[in-house]
Amino acid sequence: MELTETITHEELVDMCKRGHPSGYAGLYNLYAKEVYNSIYRLVNHTAEAEDILQESFVAAFQAIDGFEHTGGFRAWIKRIAINKSIDVLRKRKLRFVELEPAGIRMEEEEGIDEAAFVFQVEAVKKAVEALPDGYRTIFQLHVFENIPQVEIAKMLGLAGNTVRIQFFRAKQKILNTLKERGIA
Repeated sequence: MELTETITHEELVDMCKRGHPSGYAGLYNLYAKEVYNSIYRLVNHTAEAEDILQESFVAAFQAIDGFEHTGGFRAWIKRIAINKSIDVLRKRKLRFVELEPAGIRMEEEEGIDEAAFVFQVEAVKKAVEALPDGYRTIFQLHVFENIPQVEIAKMLGLAGNTVRIQFFRAKQKILNTLKERGIA
């Protein structure tokens, strides 16, 4: 069966629940690239990202009978993939450290010109890649995956303030890197 524009993702999920191979292929083809990009931004390694992508879809398809259409398959598969990516980062011994807010004035955040983050895409991408792993993970989850900082804190087992501080520091580091390169 060929995937056409008239088949919705809800219909593909229903096909999967009935064990129809075209449903699995259709969902994979529809969401694999986007999910892969989310994974890669977190783990920053092609082979690991490919493995996590496959594991995520296998896990989703194995649990498809329990899936309900309320949040959409896209959001569900991305959440599975993000959680698996975080597990891989933890296995790498990536430590998300609790930070004491002493010496950090969060009101300084207001001094950062948000418009300053509108730079050349490649320069920003390189600056993000240069961040320490913990900062990069928090930054990418919040900025690229639109996950609220409170939820990131729960996912990573951190205090909300720690996530706020690390996100703030990540933005500062990106801005400083861009200034050093004469872009900001």
